Amino acid sequence: MGDTMQQRLTQDLTQFLASLPEDDRIKAINEIRMAIHQVSPFREEPVDCVLWVKNSQLMPNDYNPNNVAPPEKKLLKKSIEIDGFTQPIVVTHTDKNALEIVDGFHRHEIGKGSSSLKLRLKGYLPVTCLEGTRNQRIAATIRHNRARGRHQNHCHVRNRP
Repeated sequence: MGDTMQQRLTQDLTQFLASLPEDDRIKAINEIRMAIHQVSPFREEPVDCVLWVKNSQLMPNDYNPNNVAPPEKKLLKKSIEIDGFTQPIVVTHTDKNALEIVDGFHRHEIGKGSSSLKLRLKGYLPVTCLEGTRNQRIAATIRHNRARGRHQNHCHVRNRP
């Protein structure tokens, strides 16, 4: 009986979403994801609820110490253009009814600056929300930046006998 209800709900939901204009469909998908997130066994994990928001809603924070060298930024752009967004931009809600970037500033810049991505993503970017005090958000930004570290290509290292 549960399978039949699940199948019917899935089919009805799919038909409903398909009938909506695109911006309304995206809004509805986000609302459905947030509702599912409330009952998810993984609701404590920010990545459990990835939403699509207009890139104009995102604003950089004023404390990000991370700089990306031009070659790495070019590689990040190529990676996103080829593979798509594999990591959402981490944001927090602000008093100004905007979303402040906690992690992913460079992904945001690329997503809103690349003409091919703007076209493909229709001006939207994937985000996940991380709430906390300003000090907690600053600490999260620093942890995310440090966790990435530097990638070292070991392919060019000779094996020694």
